[in-house]
Amino acid sequence: MGTSVRVTPLCGVYNENPLSYLVSIDGFNFLVDCGWNDHFDPSHLQPLARVASTIDAVLLSHADTLHLGALPYAMKRLGLSSPHFGKGEGIVIAPHVAGHLLGGTIWKITKDGEDVIYAVDFNHRKERHLNGTVLGSFVRPAVLITDAYNALNNQPYRRQNDKEFGDILKKTLRAGGNVLLPVDTVGRVLELILMLELYWADENLNCPIYFLTYVASSTIDYVKSFLEWMSDTIAKSFEKTHCYACTCWYVTLLINKTELDNAPDGPKVVLASMASLEAGFSHDIFVEWANDVKNLVLFTERGQFATLARMLQADPPPKAVKVVVSKCVPLVGEELIAYEEEQNRIKKEALKASLMKEEELKTSHGADNDTSDPMVIDSGNNHVPPEVTGPRGGGYRDIFVDGFVPPSTSVAPIFPCYENTSEWDDFGETWTSDQTAMHGGSDIKGKLDEGAASLILDTKPSKVVSDERTVQVRCSLVYMNSEGRSDGRSIKNILSHVAPLKLVLVHGSAEATEHLKQHCLKHVCPHVYAPQIEETIDVTSDLCAYKVQLSEKLMSNVLFKKLGDYEIAWVDAVVGKTENDPLSLLPVSGAAPPHKSVLVGDLKLADIKQFLSSMGVQVEFAGGALRCGEYVTLRKVGDASQKGGGSGAQQIVIEGPLCEDYYKIRDYLYSQFYLL
Repeated sequence: MGTSVRVTPLCGVYNENPLSYLVSIDGFNFLVDCGWNDHFDPSHLQPLARVASTIDAVLLSHADTLHLGALPYAMKRLGLSSPHFGKGEGIVIAPHVAGHLLGGTIWKITKDGEDVIYAVDFNHRKERHLNGTVLGSFVRPAVLITDAYNALNNQPYRRQNDKEFGDILKKTLRAGGNVLLPVDTVGRVLELILMLELYWADENLNCPIYFLTYVASSTIDYVKSFLEWMSDTIAKSFEKTHCYACTCWYVTLLINKTELDNAPDGPKVVLASMASLEAGFSHDIFVEWANDVKNLVLFTERGQFATLARMLQADPPPKAVKVVVSKCVPLVGEELIAYEEEQNRIKKEALKASLMKEEELKTSHGADNDTSDPMVIDSGNNHVPPEVTGPRGGGYRDIFVDGFVPPSTSVAPIFPCYENTSEWDDFGETWTSDQTAMHGGSDIKGKLDEGAASLILDTKPSKVVSDERTVQVRCSLVYMNSEGRSDGRSIKNILSHVAPLKLVLVHGSAEATEHLKQHCLKHVCPHVYAPQIEETIDVTSDLCAYKVQLSEKLMSNVLFKKLGDYEIAWVDAVVGKTENDPLSLLPVSGAAPPHKSVLVGDLKLADIKQFLSSMGVQVEFAGGALRCGEYVTLRKVGDASQKGGGSGAQQIVIEGPLCEDYYKIRDYLYSQFYLL
């Protein structure tokens, strides 16, 4: 049998919940994506909790909440460690461009020559800041895991979409209204910023645009260092102008709500986090602006399931919605006293545990606990000199070294060593302003926004107070698709071209999943699976794989030709046995039998059209064929997705009279392929 492949969905099948799947390759367990939603509901992670300890490696496809939001929680609470050692011999992992988000990845996992491809949320279209996906370059993988999220949706052309986007912005601003675009802190917002910058420059608009997140300036600064991950257009522009991508000429970066409140009155466009409207600046701005009929909330992506954004998209205004408004207030009175007492108790217990640990260490080294050590400062002494106290006033256990002559009771003379007793939470170490100054971190410009830093360094005891309000929604709500995913028509075309041997569908509504499943059964491959949560499916290849040794005598007569990342050759051989190897390919006895010529390469009419045009041939599409010059026509016949166990070979047929153009175009085509 071939490489063993098993797929178990942990979240995100037959619905639009976060993505998380267990993929096992010959017993090596990959966790592919580890998503969560903006509700952060732990119930979604129960299937993951049951298998977290068995996971060997984690692969993440996109840097957003739906794909990696649960990873910190899983590492801290669910026992996810992913050692990735001692197993997985022979498995090769390769990332490829997905085209949806900056750094978005299609994963190709290869074992014994068989490919398992995980491709979700891909985008075939080239955008302003990203190139399109390379998924279409793969042909006949053993297993393809992809999503059905957009299977029922078709998108307008980009030029039409951009025009409608600009028109509705101008209409709202000229009427004196404000525009709110709920966005994530990084990701698709980069495309929106570039779109707005170009539109404002072309239309010579003067209404202000604000990008409001706690890390707005950090986001833009960091993006400038990722030119190699962005589109060819941006790279070429930088080479000519040395101007970084996402340089904001019209967009003003804000890091707190106060800056927006202090902005001049008048129409404005605000891109604010978060896209779901469940929390963040967008939530607060929506509550303030929703009651004004002149304002507009412009959604550029479908809201997460069961969020305020999704509810507003499904049922347009006017209507009333209930929202929860939360704010952080300082602790006062009895609450503050109780908090301080609890913190003191925790510190005393931590100090007691530290002292007990040190005493146990001294005992293990044979130290005499009854004899006082003049080199040790007793942290229990109430008169500890200030020069040996910690930044929070607690005594350090310090060592005085005078001539390196210790008493017989000490373990060894050592230099002062302060134990790091900082507090930790699920997201890392908690730092105070004193610690930041000690480590030279007082100047955080360029690393953290001032607003974000103030949140981190603010150690005042506080609590969150929430109240439910009813908001009358009278503003306009518009959804314009700018989520950067391939639509249903394109997904079907790409799957037909890739033509996997087996196809696994995940992440999409039940209707979209069943629709795409039935289409693929008819037009893509006969083995299409759509498993339920925690249902393990075996998609092991039906092919048998054997390892054979290529004998030196055979290889000495083989001529290889380079094709992309591979070298290919036609080999006539017989399987035999040698003294050292159980199976080997040996040269045939006598003359090799003749075989038909084989042209190896990727048959894309669009690429052929571009090549012939560059050679000076007049080419145009007509009726699904390429009309070349006046007499010659090129047609593509056969299909890589044909069923019945066929080889999936495709052909280019040249039609026309035997004239000079015919032979010239034929020679041009031959030059683009390898003849075996």
